[in-house]
Amino acid sequence: MKSKSELILALKRNPLPQHIAIIMDGNGRWAKSKKLPRIKGHFEGTKALKRIVQVCGDIGLNYLTIYAFSTENWKRPNNEPRAVLTLIENTLMKEIRELHENNVVIKFIGSREGISGSLAKKMDNSYEMTRNNTGLHLLVAVNYGGRLEIVEGINTLLKENVKSITLEDFSRYLYTKNAPDPDLLIRTGGEMRISNYLIWQIAYSEMYFTKTLWPDFSPEEFLQAIIDFQRRSRRFGGV
Repeated sequence: MKSKSELILALKRNPLPQHIAIIMDGNGRWAKSKKLPRIKGHFEGTKALKRIVQVCGDIGLNYLTIYAFSTENWKRPNNEPRAVLTLIENTLMKEIRELHENNVVIKFIGSREGISGSLAKKMDNSYEMTRNNTGLHLLVAVNYGGRLEIVEGINTLLKENVKSITLEDFSRYLYTKNAPDPDLLIRTGGEMRISNYLIWQIAYSEMYFTKTLWPDFSPEEFLQAIIDFQRRSRRFGGV
């Protein structure tokens, strides 16, 4: 594979996607392959995320949405769900200042049900701190489920007594309101499904699946995925 600088030069010859969404899969299997606790895999996954966010800044990407914790992740055994949420909270405290200095807007999307008060407050504070930045918009999906997002949007419509709505208007009732739909969805870890992620928003997203486990997902492979996207013809149902 070419170097990061060579790949950046190559992808800048064509228009960038506006919005990339990532399913960061494979942390647990990465840890298991190295005979380490699963939480160690999640910890290494935060390092991979930091590298990807940095390269997004290098290329001038507008939006990146990451699947950090799904509504289904509560089903995982032992204390893994709480350990992952604690890791997210601790990582946020550690990285938010640097993200702010790098002009990143960070916003958390998902349900607040079951989320600790301390984490919810940090989520809100991180957005308030960074909301006026003009660089990458980083959307972090925590306690997120695509079907739940749609149901919550419908419930809001019912409360507002809305009788009719267009497709475009309904987008304003989603967690991702004000963000364009993802052009490209990347999933690491070898699975080939969307796992209840942005199911409204990815109706016409291009998809890139890789067997690489998330902690091993490099900036170079991320850039190669974008170049692969740039080679595709997007017709949106037309000819």
